Amino acid sequence: MQQTMRWFGPNDNVKLIDIRQAGATGIVTALHQIPVGDVWTIEAIKERQEIIRNYGLEWSVVESLPVHEEIKRASGNYLQYIENYKICLQNLAECGIKIITYNFMPILDWVRTNHDFINEDGSKALLYNQDAFTFFDVFLLKRPNSENDYSDDEKEKAIQFGNQLSEDEKALLFKNVLLGLPGSKINFTEEQILSLLGNYTEIDNQKLRENLIYFLSEITPIAEQNEQKLAIHPDDPPFSVLGLPRIVSTEADLKAIFSAVPSIANGLCYCTGSLSADPKNNLEKIIDDFGDRIHFLHLRNTIRESETIFRESEHLNGDVNIEVIVEKILFLMNKTKISLPMRPDHGFLHRVDETKETYPGYSLTGRLKGLGELRGLEMGIGYKLNL
Repeated sequence: MQQTMRWFGPNDNVKLIDIRQAGATGIVTALHQIPVGDVWTIEAIKERQEIIRNYGLEWSVVESLPVHEEIKRASGNYLQYIENYKICLQNLAECGIKIITYNFMPILDWVRTNHDFINEDGSKALLYNQDAFTFFDVFLLKRPNSENDYSDDEKEKAIQFGNQLSEDEKALLFKNVLLGLPGSKINFTEEQILSLLGNYTEIDNQKLRENLIYFLSEITPIAEQNEQKLAIHPDDPPFSVLGLPRIVSTEADLKAIFSAVPSIANGLCYCTGSLSADPKNNLEKIIDDFGDRIHFLHLRNTIRESETIFRESEHLNGDVNIEVIVEKILFLMNKTKISLPMRPDHGFLHRVDETKETYPGYSLTGRLKGLGELRGLEMGIGYKLNL
């Protein structure tokens, strides 16, 4: 596997020199300073490449080339935004960048209710608690008609959870859920999120899937021509939040997407953390069934404490049998003769990084620990299997 790390650009407090010294060779990044839907120019792409190459690294994967909300809704200027996306793909190809990650989650990116769950050793992890989210949705945000999305028992549990919170803790829950998009330091406001949610009242899973397939039918030929690979990131968490549709959550979802647009260029960012948050997903079978569609790897682990709570765990210790996953990936790469780029997704917040401002899950030390563990695991399995 090609060892990569995500970097949020020149304003990231994690520096390229730190990533280089950790042993990574590739950088996963995006032009976060460019508004969603605007064209990434060749000049802007090359400028970022030059910054990265000055540290002996290479921009290996785009994460993400964001999809404008109007494309997801197939409304407004969505056709122009699709044309802009095609131009971005073309410009990236001219600069030699071949793997493009994106997601089709409406409005929000990944969602957690607690960004500072304290592990036994004092490090901090990301956690999702459905009771906390229900309390946020129904009683803090007060999304119109949200009470209809939950059973009486779920609402009662949410009330019990909320009754234990101080006003400061309620404010922190609100902030955690409405975290800004990766690369941004600005959270969504109550007014913004309610307004954006109003745009999706008529869009269900079927309609959103239709919009994704249309989008892919337009951009995949461009990727094919340029020998590029599109890697859709699974929904995180892999179930509906705020009443929004979810269409990249299950094995059946993946099959529908790949069957509708059968080109190998239409592929997957295989994220063990996102997919494992739904225990019904068989991560090993996904490799067996869609191995030729896997273009990028996010390796992390989760632990499900109950039916309503999951948290992120050490990369090698959790509900995901990461040893089996890595072994299957090594067999896949040996078969295809392709070294897939991998990054250690998320990481614990360690004491040494607590005073540094970083995007949740993306502090330096926790990810470097994960990178080292995964590199060692890959080397050990590869030696055992003589691969």
